[in-house]
Amino acid sequence: MKVNEIFYSLQGEGYYSGTPSVFVRLSGCNLRCPFCDTKHESGVAMTEDEIALEVAKYPSRHVVVTGGEPALQLTDTLVDKLHHLGKYVAVETNGTHPLPENVDWVTLSPKHAFVGAEATPVITRADEIKVVYDGIHDPSSQYQSLAVDTPEHLFLQPCDTGDPTRNAAIVEAAIDYIKQNPQWRLSLQIHKILNIR
Repeated sequence: MKVNEIFYSLQGEGYYSGTPSVFVRLSGCNLRCPFCDTKHESGVAMTEDEIALEVAKYPSRHVVVTGGEPALQLTDTLVDKLHHLGKYVAVETNGTHPLPENVDWVTLSPKHAFVGAEATPVITRADEIKVVYDGIHDPSSQYQSLAVDTPEHLFLQPCDTGDPTRNAAIVEAAIDYIKQNPQWRLSLQIHKILNIR
């Protein structure tokens, strides 16, 4: 597998926000989202055993496999190796490729509203949906047409445009949307707010 980085921090987004987590960032993505804030292209080749050995160095039970798009590389055997270490395996995905069935938690962040039909998710399971909110696209329309059953946990995450004035307007619009549509909850990127990795 091509691994961009493995590091230990706090989950900054969504349902498990604030949870100590080992992040396994796999290299590469099949989409080119205009707001992507992750440099995931570079990496080093690692075997599944090497990845598991690195993850085992950290005390957290929670492991987040992310990218790029982790479904391009993630295997059920790597998930099994992480389970053997006693880890709980969460995956953050755009949903455009199938995932191993043995992952413990699936965060689906659909991107088809921004990228087009080629980004329409195909997965049928999600434990949470996390929609990047730009103040323009209707969040509900981004998941209602999907093959997944609507999960209990729906999050709006204000898009970080790099422009503080625009970001403030997006946050305000997200709060207004959530107040009018209370099935949604706000997800902030607390790792950016706290300036942690």
